[in-house]
This record gives sequence, C-alpha cells and structure tokens, in this order.
Amino acid sequence: MQELKARNEIAEAVASYVNLRHSGRTLVGLCPFHNEKTPSFYVYPDNGSFYCFGCGAGGDVITFIRRIENLDYMESIRFLAQRAGIPVPENNADDGMSRLKARILEINRETARFYYAALNSKEGAEGMDYLRRRALTPHTIRHFGLGWAPASRYSLTGFLEKKGFTQNEMVLANVAFKGRSGKTIDRFASRVMFPIIDLRGNVIAFGGRILTDEKPKYLNTSDTPVFNKGNFLFALNFAKNHANGQLILCEGYMDVISMHQAGFENAIATLGTALTPSQARLMARYATEVVISYDADEAGQKATNRAIPILRDAGLLVKVLTIAGGKDPDEYLRANGENGRVKFKQLIETSGNDVEYRLQKIKQSSNPQSAQGRVAYLTGASAVLATLESKVEQEIYAGKLAEETGVERSAIMQLVEKDSEKLKKNRKQKEFRAFQQESAGIHDSINPEKAQNLRAASAEEALIAYIVQYPENAKNIMERLPAEKFITAFNRRVYRTIMERVEQEKAISLTDISEGFSVEEIASVSKILAKFHDVSVTKADAQEYIGVIEQEYEKIRIEKAKTAQPQDIQEYLQKLRSQKK
Repeated sequence: MQELKARNEIAEAVASYVNLRHSGRTLVGLCPFHNEKTPSFYVYPDNGSFYCFGCGAGGDVITFIRRIENLDYMESIRFLAQRAGIPVPENNADDGMSRLKARILEINRETARFYYAALNSKEGAEGMDYLRRRALTPHTIRHFGLGWAPASRYSLTGFLEKKGFTQNEMVLANVAFKGRSGKTIDRFASRVMFPIIDLRGNVIAFGGRILTDEKPKYLNTSDTPVFNKGNFLFALNFAKNHANGQLILCEGYMDVISMHQAGFENAIATLGTALTPSQARLMARYATEVVISYDADEAGQKATNRAIPILRDAGLLVKVLTIAGGKDPDEYLRANGENGRVKFKQLIETSGNDVEYRLQKIKQSSNPQSAQGRVAYLTGASAVLATLESKVEQEIYAGKLAEETGVERSAIMQLVEKDSEKLKKNRKQKEFRAFQQESAGIHDSINPEKAQNLRAASAEEALIAYIVQYPENAKNIMERLPAEKFITAFNRRVYRTIMERVEQEKAISLTDISEGFSVEEIASVSKILAKFHDVSVTKADAQEYIGVIEQEYEKIRIEKAKTAQPQDIQEYLQKLRSQKK
C-alpha cells in the first residue's frame, strides 16, 4: 500500500481528470462530481486527500478513482497499480463484492452471446425481420451485438445454469427474477435485445424492445452492482473515439444505431431515463459541444428543455437539432435514403444553439404581433437571458430581441438585470441555508448524532484532525482518552480505527484507513481534515478538545443516571465492585 501511494500522488492522479491550479499549499479546480462554475474542489498533496466544499465529495486517491471510474475498492487498487506499473495486489482477490461483480460481468457476457445466437437462429426470425425493416445491415447488427430474447421464460436461465452460474447470481445480475413458485425466470422474453457496454468493453446491462403493443415498450436492466443507469450512456464506448469535440445526444437505442450506420459515430443516448448531471459530466470528458437530437414530439421537446441546463452546467456548448415534420433521427435518415447522411449533416451544421432554441419556443407560445404578446415574449426571453453567465452574450441576444420587437435594448437589459439579481439572491439564500444546516450538523447522514451533540462532535473532529496532522502525539492522547468516551458513533469508529493502527505502529493517513469505510464515510473524514487543514492546532488545543469530550461524556453519564431504574443502578455498582477486585 505504501508503494501504491508513493507511485500515485493524488495531485498527479486528479490532474488526469481535473484542471488544477495552485492556491498556496493546495490545488484547486472545478469539481468533477457536480456542476459548478466557481472552483470549490481542493486537493491537499501534503496529506493525500481531496475535498469539494460544494458537494461534499472527498477522500484519498483511492476514493477519487472509485468515484470517477465507478469502481469498488479492490478494483481501484488494481487500477492504480496498473497505472503505476507495479504488480497488482492479489491479497484481497477473494473480496466478496469484487468477486460478485466479476461473476455478474461473466453472466452478462454469456447472456449477450446467447441473445446474439438466438437472433441468428430460426427462433429469432421475428427479431431479425424487425431489424431488417429498420434497414440495419448485418455488420451493424454484429457491431452492436444485437440479439433476441426467446419466448420461453426458462431458456436463458437454463443456458446459464449449464455454464455454472447459480440462480442467485442470475437474479443479482438482473437477467432473471424469482417467480411466485420460487423458480428463476428469464427477465426478458420475446424482445430485441440491446447490450449496454461500458468504456472498458464490459457488457454491464441490457435494453429489450417488445415488438407488440405490450407495455412497457422498452424494458431495461435495473441497477446492479455493475450498473447504474444514471451513470452510463449507450454507445459511448464507440462514440468517444469519434467525438472530435462533439457528441450527438439521441433519445433511444435505434436512433443511435441508425446514426452510427449512417456515419455519425459520435451519437449516444441515455438509458431509458432523463439525462442526469453525472451523464453530462461524463460527456464533458470527451467533448466540448453536444447536439441534442431528441424526437420532435412533445415528450422529446420537454426532454430537450430539461437537458439544456444540465449540459450547460457541465460546461458544454449546446446545440438543438430540429427535424421538420416531427420525425425522429432514425425516421429522417431512412426517409431520405441515400441522401440521408448529407441532409442530416446539414441539419447539424445549421442547428441553432440552446438559447436560440429556447427563445424560439417562447416566441411560438406568445403573439409578438400584439402589445400583450410582446410583453409575454420579452418576459419569457428575459428569464432565459438571465441564466446566461456572459454579459456579452446577454447583450447580443437583447440586441436581436430589440430589432425583432421594436423595444429599446436598454429596456430589455434592465429586465434581464432585474431577473439576474433575483436568481443571484435566491442562490445566495440557498447557499446560506445549506451552510447553516451543515455547521449545525443538520441532515448529516454519516454522523446523525452530531446535531444533538454539536459541542462534543466538534471537539471530536478537531482531535481526529490533530492526530492525523501530528501522529507522533497519538499515543499520549490515546492513553488519556479511550474511544468509549467519544459521544458520536461515527467519530468514535474513526478514532478507534486510527488508534488501532497507532498501537500496531502503522501509518494513519487517509489512504491507510480508507479500506474499512464507504466512499461517503471517507468523504466525511476528508471534510474534517479539509476544515482543519489551514488551522494551526497546538498541543494545548488538543488537551482542550479532550477536556470538552470528557465533560460532554460526564454530562451524558449523569443524565442517564438520573433516569436509570434501580435495577440498572444495582447492576452498575456491581460492575464497579467486580472491576476493583
């Protein structure tokens, strides 16, 4: 572990994903785990930790890789070992979760092969006919690994059982479920199957389309240990190699596949859910611009309006492609035959940006020919321009609106500035409320006892930070303050973990203790270290923290004694007598 840490300095590892700049002894940048425009993500090279004061993400280099690459603990260790060119640790190779994930990936791989073989058999004729009607070539079908789930609800489970997989493993992979009779049943039946593949080439999930009017039309794998639908994008494993700074965001699997077949290999789609900030940040790793190419129906337009601010917040330029006649991309390409590619390329090149798209939608719902309609149009347009960060951008669009409506640009800008101030005020109020709640320990899911024991918890945190900063003083503190006197359970657990390592004369950095804690728990410890990073804490301060913890411990002990039953008191006294003997 020491060599792993030495060969994977946190600043260097993080810099592979985040643009960092120096700020004193620390490094700062835009957080990769939430959308922000003002940097609140700090890296502390001296103690090997990071912390975001905006979203609360934090930890060591292992935690960072776990979060950014969506890996478990042992997978992150192996990732960092391979990155540093050192032998991959195998001492924990039998780790339960790692083994389970590996088994699920094996099941998914075999399942994809099973579905592909079924599609290319007599049993899959219905599915193959459908794909051919959609004008997909054999090469495209093979490239995407498309398949067919047979009508029998026991065909896949029977196949996997012969491969040595247990019924429980199939259920955990979500390729099967337990029926009322207790038998394990195929999750997908009589559906065209779309394997979902991650960036490392693993089959992590499936989407299945029914060919009848039965609902749901699309059935997708639920979340599993290897898959969370909000963190992945369909076909990004192919599109990332063809992005050239631009990705095309489509609504469904077939749109993406048709686009790739037509030569637009930078097309991707979400996985049956609305776009998430996590997916937008993932896109931002491979592109600077996203063209939204959703269906032209009402649902598609609503999805477009929801996606625009999420993509913008991720720092992406946004364009919106509009197809006349309400066609989706797949229909448009097929309808235009050999000219489909050229015409679609023209649509992309001439598509307006997201601001123009939103202003056009507001204009369509107003009546700018009348005075009342112009007021409604400008009121809605002002709300859109107020969300823009660039004053220049606001001025440009205000000028266009002035020409269009005959209203002075200065008057429009006054309206925009008024809306901008409202947004800023609301944002500041929200941030202040969040700061107050955090300071008081309200809604702290990791240490829920903090809010009711704020004085004790604050002293506990300060003492933990002091010990990590000055490990040479840890033994003296341990002799005076046993872990049992910590009031809050989480801080007690952290303190006990550190002290156990001190007794064994082992290192106590964040990385050294991270294995026994979840990502969220390590973030909480990282927050403590970040809070006290630039605070000069002395031995006298540490003694004062110990005193506060002892005082609070005594208060609670006395309160408990007041409400104790006679039998409890007798048992307590008996315990004291036995200890004296």
